[in-house]
Amino acid sequence: MKRVTGIGGVFFKAKDAPALRAWYQRHLGVDVQAWGGAAFDWTDAEGKPVAGTTAWLIDPQESDHFAPSTAPFMVNYRVEDLPGLIKALKEEGCHVLDPMDESEYGKFAWVMDPEGNKVELWEPPAGQ
Repeated sequence: MKRVTGIGGVFFKAKDAPALRAWYQRHLGVDVQAWGGAAFDWTDAEGKPVAGTTAWLIDPQESDHFAPSTAPFMVNYRVEDLPGLIKALKEEGCHVLDPMDESEYGKFAWVMDPEGNKVELWEPPAGQ
């Protein structure tokens, strides 16, 4: 079974999230949205859209979005078969956080790595 197929997103905390978001928007041109992040649509060499998006988010330092991890970051990895991967990870003795979540954005699950970092696994909806 193929496991991780790419990076779906990068999320990190900031002491002053609004100010840091504004800095990225002003100086690097990141299109920060009201939800605190941006979605980078994938394109080919000619700039034409292809299926896929990478999310980027700055959370306030006090956010519990990454709990139970105490790390100030979380990486979201794209996967092809999330239920199958979760089953395999559990069989391998990994610390998988329950429950798996499903929405219009796809399927999400979380696992803790050996150093206590929360890892987000994402199976996008078909065609994305």
